[in-house]
Amino acid sequence: MTSIETLDYVGVGLFAATGALAASRKQLDIIGFLFLAAVTGIGGGTARDLILDVPVFWISNPIYLLICAGTAGVIYITAPFVESRYKILLWLDAVALAAYGVFGAHKGLIVTGSATIGIVMGMLTGTLGGIIRDILAREASVLLRREIYIAACAIGAAIYVALNKAGLEPWAAAAVGFVMAFGIRGGTIKFGWRLPAYRSTPGRDPEDI
Repeated sequence: MTSIETLDYVGVGLFAATGALAASRKQLDIIGFLFLAAVTGIGGGTARDLILDVPVFWISNPIYLLICAGTAGVIYITAPFVESRYKILLWLDAVALAAYGVFGAHKGLIVTGSATIGIVMGMLTGTLGGIIRDILAREASVLLRREIYIAACAIGAAIYVALNKAGLEPWAAAAVGFVMAFGIRGGTIKFGWRLPAYRSTPGRDPEDI
């Protein structure tokens, strides 16, 4: 297993953990844990593979489903003993975002050879699972919060693609992309970093038009 492939397993496992933690916050049963863990863990990668028109990764290799199920089971047992599940969810999500974003960029680049598609696939892979999780768990979606989320994933994916195109070893490019994405997302969680928000100007009186 290469270091790039490891990011795939890490991304699925950690996203599955965040889905299970969201289920614990909603006090769901074990089926709810399994469902949210699986949807969150494999959602982004499934959309990526369907768009790229390649075999869906968890159908080709069912171990991903076992990772999601095992993670859900562990969280189901241990979540009641965790003091701040939401804080853990945020940090696990940050690691998964960085790891899965870089792997998505890698797969997009391998399949198409396009830097642009690589970055887009990185963004999709790294963020869609968390967005689906928030919608299903009826949490405030990251898309509606003033947080650096998609941008952090995009930067990590772009750095990986740029360094890969420049000839750097894939594992080294992946490491730099991962650290940058996680650092930006971590700074958002820890220090409240935000992108500038849109400020609308007052509308003009119709008589002045």
